[in-house]
Amino acid sequence: MTERLRLRPLIVEAAARLAEAGVGSPMPDAENLAAYVLGTERMRLALIPMVEPDVADRYRALIEQRAARIPLQHLTGTAAMGEIDLAVGPGVFVPRPETELLFAWALAYLATLPHDHAPIVVDLCTGSGALALAIAHARPDADVHAVELDPDALVWARRNADARIAEGDTPITLYADDVTDPALLASLTGRVDLVVANPPYIPEAAILDPEVADHDPHRALFGGRDGLDVIRGMVPSIARLLRPGGATAIEHDDTNGGGVAALLAAADFTDIVEHADLADKPRFVVARTATP
Repeated sequence: MTERLRLRPLIVEAAARLAEAGVGSPMPDAENLAAYVLGTERMRLALIPMVEPDVADRYRALIEQRAARIPLQHLTGTAAMGEIDLAVGPGVFVPRPETELLFAWALAYLATLPHDHAPIVVDLCTGSGALALAIAHARPDADVHAVELDPDALVWARRNADARIAEGDTPITLYADDVTDPALLASLTGRVDLVVANPPYIPEAAILDPEVADHDPHRALFGGRDGLDVIRGMVPSIARLLRPGGATAIEHDDTNGGGVAALLAAADFTDIVEHADLADKPRFVVARTATP
């Protein structure tokens, strides 16, 4: 009879392997993959002291894939945003924890709006649908619209949108469109309460970790020489879509907070505020349109 193995030493061994491979968060990733293999939550691993040898073998195989710098989310098939999990994999940008702060700001802003109409929200460059679907889940009264150009990403967004409908969330409306198109969402002109965006914003000369460079779609990453090409192109549409006093929140590269703020100021936005991420790096800018 094959003996069972102690789980904690396996996790410690796995974390050391990931650290050796240059993974930035070796212990959290080792624990998350253990939880995935065992079908439990990371915080409950201590309740599982022993595992079968075949489980240990599957776990070690996943660790080797992670050591090869395949993204954790591609191995587990999911990424979180707010209170929901999204299906992700090759062909779509993996949502980052930093975007949770923009999402939290968006919910706080929506909470300040009067209740005389259902809030209209637009998510530009939606990718997997992360921000749009998380907002729709948290605010079932909202009318949420999401735009994505990349056909591969749209497949993931539709898959996630269908999954959220099956869970009882308010459906969102998905569009295959270019966020820099001057005619974007023309029927919503002057009606939108909030526009959120996590666009391609990395300067093209940036050096990226293998998880990003080798696995995230380049179309979702790079925003031209200075990282602002897509943002520069969509600011006029954001200004047109928003109702008077409406707001926008745009995520950006940590070198570009001032650049995004300047683009918004040039488009006559007001109340422009730059926000930092969890590492205290510039990460998103918020602004409002003027009120009469």
